[in-house]
Amino acid sequence: MAKEFLSSKGIAYEAVDVSASPEAMEAFVAKTGLRATPVIEINGELIRGFDRGKVERLLNLAGWEV
Repeated sequence: MAKEFLSSKGIAYEAVDVSASPEAMEAFVAKTGLRATPVIEINGELIRGFDRGKVERLLNLAGWEV
């Protein structure tokens, strides 16, 4: 859902499959304290799951018009 939303707005993003990389998993857990929850990070702020309102607000603050 988040990928489709960002793509539809023309916003570049990086998707990381932490299950395929022990280093990425370690960094993810250190940053979020979570192991299996989808997380979106915008300008250092973490959003658990897909909270469209919060994503839109943070993107607008970052200069993206959504």
